[in-house]
Amino acid sequence: MSLSTPSHALHDGSTDTAAYRPSTETKAAFKTTEFIVFLVAVVGVLVASALVGDSDGRGDVFLADKAWFYVTLLAIGYMVSRGLAKAGSRAHHDA
Repeated sequence: MSLSTPSHALHDGSTDTAAYRPSTETKAAFKTTEFIVFLVAVVGVLVASALVGDSDGRGDVFLADKAWFYVTLLAIGYMVSRGLAKAGSRAHHDA
């Protein structure tokens, strides 16, 4: 029995050799719920910034620079969450 092809005992006493496929435990970034939440949050911040205006004479209270600052914070949070997700995964690249 080698490391790349594990054998499993069958009911009749013979062994079944399964093919080994190298992979990682984590999904691709665009397939995760974090990515969907990140995109929805970014769109929400930018739309809110565009819609909030000077309706009561106080001036625009949600300026573009503040909106982009929040988008930057969201991007940092997304990158940290992906880093934590990948930190605990095992990657096999010996094929």
